[in-house]
Amino acid sequence: MKIVVHDTASAMLDLLERPREERPDALREMLSPLRGPLSVMGDVDLVGMHQQGSGFRLDREDPRYVPALRRMRDAGVWERVEDSLAAAWERIRGAAPGVEHAETVHVVLVLGDPDDEHLTVRSSGYLGSGGIPGAVHLLMWPTDTSLEKIGHAAAHELHHNVRYANVVWNPMTVTVGEHVVAEGLAEAFVRELAGEQAMGPWSKALSGAELDRAYEKIVAAIDVAGMQNLTGYVLGDATARRIGQPTFGLPDFAGYAAGLRIVDAHLAASGLTAAQSIALPAHEILVNAGVPTEA
Repeated sequence: MKIVVHDTASAMLDLLERPREERPDALREMLSPLRGPLSVMGDVDLVGMHQQGSGFRLDREDPRYVPALRRMRDAGVWERVEDSLAAAWERIRGAAPGVEHAETVHVVLVLGDPDDEHLTVRSSGYLGSGGIPGAVHLLMWPTDTSLEKIGHAAAHELHHNVRYANVVWNPMTVTVGEHVVAEGLAEAFVRELAGEQAMGPWSKALSGAELDRAYEKIVAAIDVAGMQNLTGYVLGDATARRIGQPTFGLPDFAGYAAGLRIVDAHLAASGLTAAQSIALPAHEILVNAGVPTEA
């Protein structure tokens, strides 16, 4: 696997010097390495994806943006992401020899919107997506936490990237079980790679009785299928409401915490690691964890 971490720092600094009407085209060019892998979803509007997500705003001048980018560059964020991904791939390759994977993974790190609550409050300033083989998209607003942990988020996303080169994600049939298992595995993998302190806020958002209640509700829905039903169970009500999907009375990132509990039970029962489990069907992991499932 070749991992290419693109120099988006220079690209964004250049973009922010341009007139506002030129910025969408500059952003489209910066995000273009993702176009090939994302083509499996059809003709993706990269600028629309950025604007609907938590990316920095194109339609206004913001004096916070350039200092934030310089802070990220001075902190060696891009080099940190590259080093973390190299270590993650080395661990996966050793634990699961012969596993399918994209020949090249393009990694694009983008400045986030400091006024976006989902990014800065719920996600502690950093998040990512890596479920389509060949593409890892990271977003961050620099804080002490995000600067420390963005590389670990990249490793989390690489675990997804390799998993979905082996496990089919069909938007119509994917289940709550698959999604929460994938998140639990990716966070357990970060823990294996760099220790518990490296884990994101997502899987540690709940504990005690609150986690028990969420776990019971998610396990009861473990075979619910269809992407339109997953957000509320995995990311919680606030995020589901944001994108117009159903809510189920669950707090932020409930599915991550429940998924980690499931994965920890699977790891204990099987003796495997999260890296070794990267291509296992969710059904097998759920059975090992003692979670009833029809899938």
